[in-house]
Amino acid sequence: MDSPIDHYLQRIHTEIADLKDGKPYSSIPAMANVDPDNFGIVLATADGYVYEIGDTREEFSIQSISKPFTYGLALADRGMDDVDAKVDVEPSGDSFNEISLAEGTGRPANAMINAGALTATSLVRGSGGNSRFKRILNTYSAFAGRQLSVSERIYQSELKSGHRNHALAYLLRSFDIIESDPTPVIEDYFRQCSVMVTTLDLAMMAATLANSGRHPLTNDQVLDIAPVERVLSVMATCGMYDDAGAWMSSVGMPAKSGVAGGTIAVLPGQIGLAVYSPPLDAHGSSVRGVAVAQRLSSDLELHFVRAGRTGRSALRGSYDIGTTPSGIRRSEEAANVLRANLARARILELNGDLLFAGAEAMVRELASLDDDVELVVLDLRSVDEVSGVAMRMFAEAAHMLTEAGRSLAVVDAEGAVAESLMEDGHDVQAFATRSAAVEWCEEELLERHAAGLVQPARILPDDSPALAPMGEELAKNLAARMEKLTYDDGEVIRRIGQRFSGVYFIASGHVQTLMPGPDGHRVKLNRLGAGMTFGEMALGEDKRQETTVKADGVVEVWRLPAEKIADLEENEPRLAMQFWRALTQDAYTRVEQYLRETAVRVQD
Repeated sequence: MDSPIDHYLQRIHTEIADLKDGKPYSSIPAMANVDPDNFGIVLATADGYVYEIGDTREEFSIQSISKPFTYGLALADRGMDDVDAKVDVEPSGDSFNEISLAEGTGRPANAMINAGALTATSLVRGSGGNSRFKRILNTYSAFAGRQLSVSERIYQSELKSGHRNHALAYLLRSFDIIESDPTPVIEDYFRQCSVMVTTLDLAMMAATLANSGRHPLTNDQVLDIAPVERVLSVMATCGMYDDAGAWMSSVGMPAKSGVAGGTIAVLPGQIGLAVYSPPLDAHGSSVRGVAVAQRLSSDLELHFVRAGRTGRSALRGSYDIGTTPSGIRRSEEAANVLRANLARARILELNGDLLFAGAEAMVRELASLDDDVELVVLDLRSVDEVSGVAMRMFAEAAHMLTEAGRSLAVVDAEGAVAESLMEDGHDVQAFATRSAAVEWCEEELLERHAAGLVQPARILPDDSPALAPMGEELAKNLAARMEKLTYDDGEVIRRIGQRFSGVYFIASGHVQTLMPGPDGHRVKLNRLGAGMTFGEMALGEDKRQETTVKADGVVEVWRLPAEKIADLEENEPRLAMQFWRALTQDAYTRVEQYLRETAVRVQD
């Protein structure tokens, strides 16, 4: 099943592709003939899952998007204090190529403008036999998760046409910000801008920043958390140059643009976004890149103010219903059918805050379900908050499950999610407890795969499966000695410790059996329905009830009283023997079924 996020990105890509504003950057001759219609979007989660649409594998030069990564490497090499002495962390309010140097010291305003980026490049050390640029390229490659290369053609074009950057480097040398011959620094800076990347590469680089400097797929710690913290902070305030304030207001994510048409944005702990589209606006940023970031921030609630609370890991567990069976006593035949089809019903247990990251994890799990899954249960009992984007993704997921021929159930004590989905016209089953949802799954599986084994709503004692071994005539004989009893929801039918009062046959409705747990609270053992029996296990040495039985809804039972059983044993011992043999066979079957189910849970 396709993910709702894939469909959403396809729709956004189609809509924003119609934007024809802006022009590709032409000051670097080697980049002048790029196709303005190239357009790719990649969303990479902090754990490395990728959503992509459009020209995501088209290569282009990284340009100024290189600046945060070189700055991070300089911080790792030199430490905060040494780097701060050479380049500040204040927004300049100027465009990327302005001469924003502090009066008297010549210190650049930040590492995102060209003057600061040249300074950061000069601060990177050669090490371990690797030159400064080799270390820069290796760092970019580690962030991307693959070996990147340099376009010699773009490098030579920049070297010949980048007069302003040459001038900036020499000006920085005059203030001793660059402490040695600026020519090698200029060359390495132009080389780093000429590194070739794809939109996918940039998204993984952004996701690595989102993941505290650890690459989500290779698991390499590319940059420690302290430099990552500083890099993202400077990206937030300075990454979009003289448009940084408007960007932070409308998008709310640390970001960086490049004149080749690339844009990255980072939501720490959640996602890395990359967009490629060459036409630029007056600030030197991709027109479509800005539009995509604004749209995703609004639609998916990615602004740092909304997405600040990531909550606990949202997807707590994903398992089939065999892990938590209902406890309903089934015939051996029905139990076999359920065992063969357990994997067709899947429970997704969610908790914490369902913001974008949590909802994304949920829909990703739904999209990856095996083809034979027919029933899906979303257990929301431990969810603290459901955001607007999560509700929209619930609705998208419900629609796609329906399209795929699957049925959805929601365990939601408050009922808000299920109610919202129903109001939108989605066919959703709603339950207050997981056990009730599992019971529904079991009944659905039996209905779909063995309709003849679904038990009728009312089964009188003479038709009870427990008495079937006795034959029809003897079963009717016993049924004639029973008394009919009815109980309302919650009524106690018998209590633990009471003396044996007889054997009970459930004609309709359900009962819950309970016993004290280790902490003194009652533990639900199972739920019994029509055609099932209880009470016979009290015939131990002291003939005391071992469980409490309560009505779960209105229930009709027929009881063969203890005194009638005593009369049978005295006056009709053969019939009594056949009766106990039938009950013993039924009990043996139930124990065998329980042991099989326990084995299934252990294997899972």
